[in-house]
Amino acid sequence: MTARKTLYFTAPKQVEIREETLPVPGADEILVETICSAVSAGTEMLIYNRRFPRDLETDSVISSLRGCFEYPLAYGYACAGKVLEAGKAVDPEWKNKLVFSFQPHTSHFISKPDLLFPIPQSLSPESACFFANTETAVNLVQDAAPILGERVVVFGQGVIGLLTAALLKEFPLESLVTVDCYELRCKMSAEIGATKSLIPDSLDFENMIASQNKFDLTFELSGRPETLNDALSVTAYSGRVVIGSWYGEKRAPIKLGGDFHRSRIKLISSQVSTIAPELSGRWDKRRRFDVVWQALQRIKPEKWITHRFSLDHAVEAYHLLDENPEDAIQVILEYKP
Repeated sequence: MTARKTLYFTAPKQVEIREETLPVPGADEILVETICSAVSAGTEMLIYNRRFPRDLETDSVISSLRGCFEYPLAYGYACAGKVLEAGKAVDPEWKNKLVFSFQPHTSHFISKPDLLFPIPQSLSPESACFFANTETAVNLVQDAAPILGERVVVFGQGVIGLLTAALLKEFPLESLVTVDCYELRCKMSAEIGATKSLIPDSLDFENMIASQNKFDLTFELSGRPETLNDALSVTAYSGRVVIGSWYGEKRAPIKLGGDFHRSRIKLISSQVSTIAPELSGRWDKRRRFDVVWQALQRIKPEKWITHRFSLDHAVEAYHLLDENPEDAIQVILEYKP
């Protein structure tokens, strides 16, 4: 029997590390030792602050995350590790491979082989920790279907917003504008090559809101429901607004009267668990995963890791994201023997 340490959300603004006994892998299972895992500053902070809906399943697709949003809750979906043991019915080639898996923050986990993703040799485990969020960004861009020469704006430059902007920068757009309330994120966005990266309430931002030169395509990725009003106000007639934020129980009044009523603006709900119906005849998860690995190698998002904490000091990581989010982009938990 192997002991492991797992992070649990136990109450609002409380996390703890619990020691657990991990059974021996079955004949068709694999034991993985985690090297690092990425903290989601969006979903996990909703859980940390108890802003999650009580009647929603944690994930309807990923088996390791099935359950309900209630304390105590082991959560997380971005683990990279090394295979320690493989069951008798498993191909021995798995032994010692570096792998990614959609798993909660834990020092060891048991998995079936088809739920593990070998990490390409050209990528580090830290880079692989961005796999889940990169898949989200790929899904957002596929749902948006950017068109040659379009004007595009992205609200929110957290990790998913930065990844989405990096993918959009590869398109021949007329312009790519990004918006975020934190200077550090705007700086990273400018380094990607955004035409402009604006801070709300700045003069440039107010001019953008007032301009008649609207955007064809708008992404709302800020996690703030009130930002949807700004997204609607800058979107052109018959434009698209892709909503990738998960607001949990956050609420804000949305202005759907006035200009919106006649705008023919399309609101697109985009979430990574599924493939858009119009693509599903040609695309499946496996094909999209291949695109994600290629995107990771091009973007190299490990440059956005601002903080690293050992699992035993995870409390400090969540305090940082809760109290000083302006100082952090990607926070990584490290698991050293």
